[in-house]
Amino acid sequence: MKQSLCALFLAILAVAGCSSKTGQSSESTSQSVRLTGAGSTFVYPIMTQWISQFQSAHAGMQINYQSIGSGGGIQQVKAGLVDFGASDAALDDKQLASMQPMIQIPESAGPVCITYNLPELKQPLRLTAAALSGIYLGTIKNWRDPAIAHSNPGVTLPNKTIIVVHRSEGSGTTNIFTTYLSTVNATWAKNVGQGIAVNWPAPGSLGGKGSEGVTGIVKQSEGSIGYTELNYATNNHLPVAMIENKAGKWVTPTSAGATAAIAAFTDALAKDVRTPIVDPPASAPDAYPISGFTFLLIPKDGANKSNREALKAFVQFIITTGQDQADSLDYSKLPDSVIQLDGTLIGQMTAAGQPLQ
Repeated sequence: MKQSLCALFLAILAVAGCSSKTGQSSESTSQSVRLTGAGSTFVYPIMTQWISQFQSAHAGMQINYQSIGSGGGIQQVKAGLVDFGASDAALDDKQLASMQPMIQIPESAGPVCITYNLPELKQPLRLTAAALSGIYLGTIKNWRDPAIAHSNPGVTLPNKTIIVVHRSEGSGTTNIFTTYLSTVNATWAKNVGQGIAVNWPAPGSLGGKGSEGVTGIVKQSEGSIGYTELNYATNNHLPVAMIENKAGKWVTPTSAGATAAIAAFTDALAKDVRTPIVDPPASAPDAYPISGFTFLLIPKDGANKSNREALKAFVQFIITTGQDQADSLDYSKLPDSVIQLDGTLIGQMTAAGQPLQ
């Protein structure tokens, strides 16, 4: 009897010990979840804030995001090297067909601004769609070209050759910008097209890696012009041009202007979240015409349930509480209609084929 009781006691201790170890292991796992992401430089400033806030509220959570450009992010998520990618260019049907099932979630939006280095100008440069596309086509080569001068009456423009600056790597910002140029200029659409990388036609144009590279070249090169996110231009103390929209209004790039652009495409976005929001109709007089979304690229399924649950929680944070950071960093807060669409998309995430909580 004593031997039986002793054996039972030892068995209970053994089970308790195993349970204790399992509990420690589970706690350790929950406290050491690591997520990796890569892609868009457009979203990097606000992504940094999102990660910091989310990690602060979730002990042990580690999220690493590499700002390598949308093209790099697409390739890394396609190869399964990261948990999520970020791209300012939505994946088209052909791209999706070559990848594992993917969910695309618009998570931020903002203006792509045109910045320049013209110290002589004391007021914002004004550019029409024709002038801007002409500059990047290489048909407008001097700052005193009539197409520019006409929109800037009373302004003494420098007699300088225009130095055209663009992104050198695959870039979602390039996709937004070239989508705009293709929309407003038939020659650009036919001869150059749109995408994360194009063959730039302007002779002698310079390529910079990342938004940092573009702003760096513009800052150092008098007479230059480039395109970048507003946050990068602001932080580098570079001026931004006013762009004429379809309503005939001169619009400065702002988060509010991008929000107005989103609102102009509400019905189309409800049918397909990949709908470009560039060059809004004249019925949106306050809309900034070169605006775009950044998309999170998330595999629909994954094997690691803990990571998938953590990723889902992070994305839910981004599209809800995280949106409160938008205005202060020159991004547009997502409207409720897009947030609702995002919520439906997030619900498609699974782990080993099973729905997530």
